[in-house]
Amino acid sequence: HYAEICSTHTYADRMNTLKNVRSAGLELCSGGIIGMGQSHRDLVAMAMDLRELQVESIPLNFLHAIEGTPLEKQADLTPQDCLRALCMMRFVNPSSELRIAGGREKHLRSLQPLSLYVANSIFVGDYLTTKGQPPESDYQMITDLGFEITKTSE
Repeated sequence: HYAEICSTHTYADRMNTLKNVRSAGLELCSGGIIGMGQSHRDLVAMAMDLRELQVESIPLNFLHAIEGTPLEKQADLTPQDCLRALCMMRFVNPSSELRIAGGREKHLRSLQPLSLYVANSIFVGDYLTTKGQPPESDYQMITDLGFEITKTSE
């Protein structure tokens, strides 16, 4: 399915880039966008590839289709679809930092708090092309669950 979405390089090119980054001694951060039309088998294959490469950080986005883009008519994910994808990724990559990013508010909706039992972190604030929920709402959700908020240094 990768070739249907990306025309500038192949999936093999992407894997080779990650291998080269690893061989240079750097940690890996690589994930994907769920809901771009890929099959369950495609998602599992991605999870297995990330495990094989021992990717330290896996950000997962959920497609937020935007009018005027090639995927504007892509069907929305259900909250259950999102949670299943997150759980599968965690099961396959138990030692990786699983990070929930764009589209979580739109697709997880009221089930967002459940995702934090699976993932290590969420991206807070706005994203590249869409607005996120106010950071205060995220902080409240995190503290309501009894989790500790940590901030990265700037």
